[in-house]
Amino acid sequence: MNAFSPSRRGLIGAALTGAAATALPVATKARGPAPADREPFYGPHQSGILTPAQLHTYFAAFDLEIESRADVAALLKTWTLAAAQLSEGRPVAGETDGSRIDAHDVLELSPSRLTITFGFGATLFEKEGKDRYGLLPRRPAAFVDLPKFKGDQLILERTGGDLTVQTCADDPQVAFHALRTLARLADGKARLRWSQTGFVGGFKPGETPRNLMGFKDGTMNPDVRDPALMREHVWAGAEGGDWMNGGSYLVARPARIALEHWDRMKEAFQEQTMGRRKLSGAPIGKARETDKLDLDAVDKDGNPVVAENSHVRLAAPESNNGAQMLRRSYSYNNGLSFTVERWPPWRQGMEYDAGLLFVCYQRDPRRAFIPMFEKMSRFDMMNQFVTHIGGGLYACPRGARPGEYVGQNLLEG
Repeated sequence: MNAFSPSRRGLIGAALTGAAATALPVATKARGPAPADREPFYGPHQSGILTPAQLHTYFAAFDLEIESRADVAALLKTWTLAAAQLSEGRPVAGETDGSRIDAHDVLELSPSRLTITFGFGATLFEKEGKDRYGLLPRRPAAFVDLPKFKGDQLILERTGGDLTVQTCADDPQVAFHALRTLARLADGKARLRWSQTGFVGGFKPGETPRNLMGFKDGTMNPDVRDPALMREHVWAGAEGGDWMNGGSYLVARPARIALEHWDRMKEAFQEQTMGRRKLSGAPIGKARETDKLDLDAVDKDGNPVVAENSHVRLAAPESNNGAQMLRRSYSYNNGLSFTVERWPPWRQGMEYDAGLLFVCYQRDPRRAFIPMFEKMSRFDMMNQFVTHIGGGLYACPRGARPGEYVGQNLLEG
């Protein structure tokens, strides 16, 4: 199917001849790509949270370079209008002097179910003890600073950020184009702090994707089709203020996996570490991926069937006072990195710079991720293979309605 639409061609022609307005135009009802290739941008919640996972992502954090709240609001307004256009497969021209136009690198491509999700970092509210934009009184109680967990090896340059953008699409070039466009529109206002690309395998709808360790990732997710479960575990309520009512708290943490070490382990040990069968995804002692965990089951010697320090046991709602979070993680592969051993014979070599861009959403990180990971960081068998190297906690506001911009109730309320 040729997803190149006449409306895209017409808009590009207008941009190239200087006919586009200096300000980003409001979305119109011009014909666009097939609906199956398009995810709605506007709505009560931001897209890219409950959206069925796309195959590729580009996650980026920005540091603001502007001093006033009005300038921040102007940037978010520009980004919101651009995101709505990009989600429809339309070009974003910006200025019309010929120096800042759409890159056109996705000219013949469909939107590929593109979603763009915005988040706010803690430093938007307070940085170095200063209330930068007069927003500190509006910081929700649930939006706490993440503690330093045992085993963390956080790289400053890959941690934090005032604003975050996550683009997801079934085509990697579409996801990158969207991020690249937003970065262009932020020139002189915000600079990139860190970024990470990610991917998942070509799984079928309804299936759980596998990570680089070969295990299914996200089996215990709450059912996104159940609005009551989403309100209980994913969507923030009125307690965070109107701007967060219908939003969610995002934890995004790149985690390097020692794949060379993992690949040398026997499959039985890998399964014991995870607490699940590798091929079927079933809990150990069960037959199907969706079978309920039985954390009380013991073998003939009285030992737990699911090991006490297995990943699945420590992450289970039954082990965390019923707390759940929605995982939406992606694998990553940045190529190779140079290493030097810190013990004799002092060998030098290369290892995969690869792992998991851990992404999860929740209503309250104080009840979900923080206590859960505090325990996992100390006892999880998987820690001998996985090291968290960056990221942070971000507040993703509620969705925008047509005519609004993301975060408007925070910045103008």
